[in-house]
Amino acid sequence: MARPRVDVRMRCPLRLHVRPPGYSDGMTSVRDEQAALVALLRLRPQAMRWPELTQHVLEHGSAIAALRNLTGDQLFLTSGQEAELEAAAADLDAWHSEGLIFSTVLDEQYPARLRDIHQVPPFIFARGELRTDDLAVSVVGSRDASEQGIKMATSVAEALVGEGISVISGLAAGIDTAAHRAAIGAGGRPVGIIGTGIRLQYPAANRGLHAQVAERGLLLSQFWPDAPPQKHTFPMRNATMSGYGVATVVIQAGEHSGARIQARMAVEHGRPVILTDLVLNATAWAKELRGRPGVHIAGSTQDVVDVIRSLRELDHEIASTLHALSTL
Repeated sequence: MARPRVDVRMRCPLRLHVRPPGYSDGMTSVRDEQAALVALLRLRPQAMRWPELTQHVLEHGSAIAALRNLTGDQLFLTSGQEAELEAAAADLDAWHSEGLIFSTVLDEQYPARLRDIHQVPPFIFARGELRTDDLAVSVVGSRDASEQGIKMATSVAEALVGEGISVISGLAAGIDTAAHRAAIGAGGRPVGIIGTGIRLQYPAANRGLHAQVAERGLLLSQFWPDAPPQKHTFPMRNATMSGYGVATVVIQAGEHSGARIQARMAVEHGRPVILTDLVLNATAWAKELRGRPGVHIAGSTQDVVDVIRSLRELDHEIASTLHALSTL
């Protein structure tokens, strides 16, 4: 989208209604906040990185307030900054017209569990049904999976659907593809979290599967819509997959697999990790994780289901205890 040429030496008043953190008087809208966040991430005042900017927004409780604070001026923006706000607002309209869901970390519809991780994405794009509290488990593993690995991924995904759990995976070849297809085939809810912009289908062979996942569940991206696949985007995607779900199941993986990254991030996030014998017997990193708090070993699909059920029972007990304490 072409941007207007402006003289950055000129200054114009900030037209958005700005509110202090925690203050709500109906003057600002969700759209205002979304436009301010998009502009903030593009402008990157003080050369701040996205994680720093996201924390700044969360601390202020407002992207508008964060933008105002970081520009160092309570009343005025440069015309260049004002142009960025206008361009962001136009992009929001275009994304909406395209049928894309755009949600920021400040929005009510933003997936709640993602806010619990320090790699919290400042925004997400989505197609399908976006849920605030989605009971979901990641099923991940190698792109170059064996026949045994594919069968295991299929069986685990089908079992999770039987438990009423959404199946998260990354729409890559191998284990991811098997998990998504099995979830769809069993009538469940697939959640595809991808390492590119939402307009891209990567790998190209999974173009049709992308559409099926969006139609039957949710397709989600934390990158600008046309962002290409890059080396750093897939570890970022793995962090989001871990954060979105309640647990991660690693079916089969190599020593340098992205599943290894997700397993370690899940441990860091305090999310349970279930490693199958296939990955435990084949990799040193899985052996290193064995015995860590929250890491479970499964030799069969039933073992995976038993672990998930025990985790759900524990969560229920904790919730009941907290409720009882709150009534004292």
